[in-house]
Amino acid sequence: MNHKLTYKPYNEKSILVEWPKVIDEAILNDILQFKAKIEASEGFKIMSLTHAYQSLLIHFKKEIDDFDAIINQLKDIYSSKAEVIQLRQKLWKIPVCYDSSFGIDLEFISKEKNISIEEIIERHSKAIYKVYFIGFLPGFLYLGGLDDMLATARKATPRQQIDKGSVAIGGNQTGVYPSDSPGGWNIIGKTPINFFNVNKSEPCFAKAGDCIQFYQISKEEFNDINTLVAHDVYLIESEVINA
Repeated sequence: MNHKLTYKPYNEKSILVEWPKVIDEAILNDILQFKAKIEASEGFKIMSLTHAYQSLLIHFKKEIDDFDAIINQLKDIYSSKAEVIQLRQKLWKIPVCYDSSFGIDLEFISKEKNISIEEIIERHSKAIYKVYFIGFLPGFLYLGGLDDMLATARKATPRQQIDKGSVAIGGNQTGVYPSDSPGGWNIIGKTPINFFNVNKSEPCFAKAGDCIQFYQISKEEFNDINTLVAHDVYLIESEVINA
């Protein structure tokens, strides 16, 4: 599917490509395909390719002398009828303890939405979330697919400290804090899994296009998995969903 894109100089070494301003899985797939085509092309020397919900920032190794010429090349690559590149994507299954000692905003959401805490947990854990991109903090996954019933506005006054592993809802998104940090999202649970490990060859196990599904565990199970993670012997359950 070809979308109507806009191309504009971003700085002397970069070009910003923008898609329609909607959060959509088809747009994500289109961005990932375009990234893969650029990476497979031989005419560019690329420093990095960074995408968000509806944009792709192409950062070249050298300054761009002729932006129009480069943009025309990019347009040709985008619209080319080259064989669609099959992207290997995974579904990662993430354990979450929704105990009230971790899910400190569960009661607030329950009262605001007039639903039980049990229903919040059921709705949150049965959904399959798409990873759109990684940002804000290293290892912070921007996920699409939150049940509309659970959408809850960010707090007017952020907390000064959110624990690493906290699972939270902010607006119409859910996510996991990969490290201790301030934050204004509503905390509903905690996972013992590391979402970012600088000592790994791939510090973040997931990538854009992958999927995440949370599943409920007890506090005892949380402690057991936490011990395995601390000893670097825990393997996150996953399956290939597109290969």
